[in-house]
Amino acid sequence: MPSPPIDPRPISATIAAVIRDNQVLLVRRANPPDAGRWGFPGGKIDQGETLFDAAARELAEETGVTAKPLRVFTAVDAFDHDDAGTLRRHFILIAVLLRWTAGEPVAGDDALEARWFDLGALNDPSLALSLDVAEVADQAAALMSEVPS
Repeated sequence: MPSPPIDPRPISATIAAVIRDNQVLLVRRANPPDAGRWGFPGGKIDQGETLFDAAARELAEETGVTAKPLRVFTAVDAFDHDDAGTLRRHFILIAVLLRWTAGEPVAGDDALEARWFDLGALNDPSLALSLDVAEVADQAAALMSEVPS
């Protein structure tokens, strides 16, 4: 029996950008897109769920960390291709800046690992990052420096 056709519409998802002490919280993804690469905790937005609620929920599910959403600050595309290069899914990742409130990262849900990275370490070419992670982390850190404590 042939597999059902793939829905061509982009999928809305959030990514949670948490900056603490000049570090950013990242997860090593277990699932496509970018399985095995480091990226922000995040995932699909549930029906009726706000961007802030989705970002905080995904953060807690993937890392055990809790944080207060502050603002939406950018959006990026993520494309999932099969081995032949055919587009399977297109995600629109909406970045939410959050202030850490509690917890230390422990991989959960669809994360293989979760940990804090020094912002400067994101420039290391040997670090397997998802597309745009370093740039989005820099934007988040700049915005976080402007937020009153």
